[in-house]
Formats: sequence, C-alpha cells, structure tokens
Amino acid sequence: MSMNRREFAASVAAAAGTLTLGRSQAAVADPAVPFRISLAQWSLHRAFGRRGKATLNPLDFAKISHTEYAIDAVEYVSQFYAAKKKDEGYLKQLKQVAEDHGVKGLLIMIDNEGGLGDADETKRATAVDNHKRWVEWAKVLGCHSIRVNAYSTGSYEEQLSRAADGLGKLTDFAAPMGINIIVENHGGFSSNGQWLAGVMKQVNKPTCGTLPDFGNFKTGTKDGKDEFYDRYKGVDEMMPFAKGVSAKSHDFDAKGNEERTDYRKMLDIVCKKHKYNGFIGIEYEGDKLSESDGIKATKKLLETVRDEWAKA
Repeated sequence: MSMNRREFAASVAAAAGTLTLGRSQAAVADPAVPFRISLAQWSLHRAFGRRGKATLNPLDFAKISHTEYAIDAVEYVSQFYAAKKKDEGYLKQLKQVAEDHGVKGLLIMIDNEGGLGDADETKRATAVDNHKRWVEWAKVLGCHSIRVNAYSTGSYEEQLSRAADGLGKLTDFAAPMGINIIVENHGGFSSNGQWLAGVMKQVNKPTCGTLPDFGNFKTGTKDGKDEFYDRYKGVDEMMPFAKGVSAKSHDFDAKGNEERTDYRKMLDIVCKKHKYNGFIGIEYEGDKLSESDGIKATKKLLETVRDEWAKA
C-alpha cells in the first residue's frame, strides 16, 4: 500500500480541520429539504453477482445510480470489491467513475472482515486491522463513513464491552482521516436498539455512530421461532447517534406503501422527532419486484412522503 501510507500521512493535517464530528457534516445535511435520497449498492446485490452470475460491473455502480435512477449519492458495499481491496489503480478508477457522473460517495458497508467484538482479543485486533484499508478507501472515495458490524459472543454486558473496545480502536484510527465508524443494526444484540445505544455511550467518541436500518431487527431464534425487536423503538433509540439512515424495503401494496414498515411513521421518528435531514439510503431487498423496480418503488415512496410534508 505504497500510496496510502505517504498520501494519507500528508492528508491528516488537512483532514483535522474538517473532521466529520457532527451528524450534519456526516450526512451532508441541507436545511432546505427534509431529507435527501441515496442508493445502497446492496439494492443490486443479485445484479452484482451476490447470487449467481453478475450482470453488472461493480466499477459502474455510481454511473448506474446516476443514469438509471437519477440518484447522485451512493453507498458502496465492500463485498463487491474484496478482490480489489489492495488495488490502488482500481480504487482510482472507481473514484473517477463517480466524479465523471457527479455522484457523491457517502459510505462503504463492510462485511466479512472479522468480528470487531470478538471474544478473543487477538482476533478482535485482527478485525480492527482488516477494516483499516476500507477506511482508506472511504477517504479516497470522499465518503464520510464506513459501516461496520458489531458481532460478538457472550452475555449482554460482555458483548457490549467487547464491541465497544473494537469499535473504539477502529474509530481512533479513522478519526484523523475524517472518517466515521458507524454501526448498523444487523442481527443479534446489534438489532436491540437499547444495546446498540449502550455501545455508543461506552465508546463515547464523536466519530463513532449508528446507521439505523428500517428492517434489520431480528435478534435471534427461540423455540424455533424468530424473535424481533420493535423496529420503531429501535430506530428511535439509535437516532441520537445516527450519521446515516437506511430505508430497507421488501414488498409494496397496491398504493405503493411498504408492507413491513410504515414509512410515514418511521420518517416522522427520523426526521421530525430527531431533526435528521441528511441522506436516507434506498436498500431494496425484496424478491417480488425486480431489483430495478424495487429501487424505483422505494424512491417513489420516499419522494411521496417528502412531497406530502411540503404540502402540509
């Protein structure tokens, strides 16, 4: 990684003056609009080869977002670039594609790099190291954050402490570059809003926050039945630490409303109660509509709610 050690060292001083310390900076908030819309790459995970043969090139994601969906802010997913993680030339190409189409990178969702809350301290440290290159990617791509997971094992309190330790160490690495470390509710205790808020309080660093997702609230399985945390309560508990928001969608009724999440109720919590007016990322994960149609349906619903507020 010859580039990042030299160039990043030179950029630290400049970054220090523009650290992403607050939610408004992280979300690129604009007081003129209640919220802005971005596109999460996971919405096209099948097309990018997550299941079966890829029909789209991950290098073209920003171009696709702009030309196909008229969305000019994106959330990358590390899984589609894992083989290119150390390829500086590819990273520059990815950045150039975004710049050529006027698309802003917001964050990178990171998976499969080890548990930041691993019970084994050595493995936890390795996980922290594994994430560092993605922090450097985020810096190059102009993103404000990387989204990480807080998986761990043990009791409620043990997992809270272990996750806070790993997150805190990664946050300390990323902060001088102006990059936030943000955690999504993504299963287990991380889908318990109270637990994740507790992790944030224990880390207690301004550049460590959350990425509330409307739909990821499965906390586990008991007696053969899935258990879920209340999604509205969970998002409410995570919003004080939010530096982004993920609008998960699956299925839509005849009126265009999402069948699992009441978007009007959820957006009231996000934007009206917690005064959030940054980007809300479309993350379609259904299988009844095509990925393209699912993205469009989610975008239309978000725009409909936004238009209703403007007319109220």
